[in-house]
Amino acid sequence: MSTPNSQVKSKFESKEKLVAAVKALATDDLWVPRLSSDRGGSKGLEQVSNAKLIKLHATFSAVKEKFGTRAKLIDAVIEAEGRAKDSGYRTRLEGYAVPRLYDLYTAKARKSGAAKAGRKAPAKAATKKAGTKKAGTKKAGTKKAGTKKAGTKKAGTKKAAG
Repeated sequence: MSTPNSQVKSKFESKEKLVAAVKALATDDLWVPRLSSDRGGSKGLEQVSNAKLIKLHATFSAVKEKFGTRAKLIDAVIEAEGRAKDSGYRTRLEGYAVPRLYDLYTAKARKSGAAKAGRKAPAKAATKKAGTKKAGTKKAGTKKAGTKKAGTKKAGTKKAAG
């Protein structure tokens, strides 16, 4: 299993190149300004961990390739959920970051893809209700109706309630 640092070195050679690649993908079409540097602070993508940068790069690359822009991704999420007429839902989704939107899309697409492909849930084993028997069958070792053990009461007698 490789560490995030070794993945950065094998794919991008250095963290600076990975940050540059993420910044190149994080254009206004895909990016929601949520970093400290976007709001005038001093911290930027350089302070983000290698693992998160790798995930951001993979997500931005997939979204850029499949949808092109964040708006098209939002449209795809709304379509997958069947809420095209819900303008309030669209407004809420517009505040979400691209990774969250992409997770929503993949989850809904996976769920609807299984239903569209006609795949059924695995059939549960038929369970037999406790105490039910077919008429005319007996378990081995059961007594006949007319026999009784010594010391037991007859079936029709009841103890007098006192």
